[in-house]
Amino acid sequence: MVTRLHGRDMNRLPYLWIALLLLFHAVREAEADPPLAVAPFDSRQAKAHQRAWANHLGTPVQITNSIGMKLNLIPPGKFTMGSPRSESGRQSNETQHLVKITKPFYLGVHEVTQEQYERVMGKNPSIWSALGASKDRVSGIDTSQFPVEYVSWNEAVAFCHKLSNQEGGQYRLPTEAEWEYACRAGTTTAYGSGSLLQLGTIGWFADNSGKTVIDSDRIWNTDNDNYDARLASNNCGPHRVGQKKRNSWGLYDMLGNVAEWCQDWYGPYVSLKVVSDPTGPASGRGRVLRGGSFCYPPKGVRSADRSDYADPPYRTHMFGFRLARTIP
Repeated sequence: MVTRLHGRDMNRLPYLWIALLLLFHAVREAEADPPLAVAPFDSRQAKAHQRAWANHLGTPVQITNSIGMKLNLIPPGKFTMGSPRSESGRQSNETQHLVKITKPFYLGVHEVTQEQYERVMGKNPSIWSALGASKDRVSGIDTSQFPVEYVSWNEAVAFCHKLSNQEGGQYRLPTEAEWEYACRAGTTTAYGSGSLLQLGTIGWFADNSGKTVIDSDRIWNTDNDNYDARLASNNCGPHRVGQKKRNSWGLYDMLGNVAEWCQDWYGPYVSLKVVSDPTGPASGRGRVLRGGSFCYPPKGVRSADRSDYADPPYRTHMFGFRLARTIP
């Protein structure tokens, strides 16, 4: 049976097409991504971006996984990676460039703790533990909520794979760009706190991680040969996660405590106007470490500081990690 359109039906066709086009654009508008978080932005704006993307994705701002690990949603955004030439302590491998993070992801609120690592891997490799090489320095202290350390890049990746298999999630180490974007959380200064004077409010580093407050910069510059010994005599070491002030994304200890493994091989930054979701070179000598540790002077716990000397099997008492989780 063939349906014939009468003249008045034909006259209605343009209006039907207009209605369909309006409906199409309305649906597209409803599905459009929220705006990017473009640095600089403050804590209030950061939380608004998190809520907007959580609503858009139909997922919480914060999730808690099977081992009690909390992870916060990090929305897409754009920021300047690296440091200006005027920044004190700057290294030549920190050339500033614009980076766009195009995909939201979850990132651990805290560094992976000794308790969490042991629950997944069945052992605790930490030096700063009841059975570790520095057990005398933590005698009588419950270190279960200290960050796990003495973990190689290979072991950190193995942890990600094992937890992913257990949960069916997609855990991984953050890329170097994701790490710096999450660390800065909208800030553009050397330290997420805004100034060196406030660094002690957000992280454990050589000045404040021991029995008494010291001037680690002065020791580094005037007595470098004895730097490690003098920090050890002050009992400088890692601390329980989450004791300092969190950043605008709700993340703790991004600077100091333990240096954190990233996914990337180390390499020079790509010199383009804007780089989207960089992942580093395809191969290299060492994997990137970020954030500095409890024994680094202030210049080593800047948001832009990069460490590149560690081969994937290498481990030491000041290297740890935090987890990223890919959003399907």
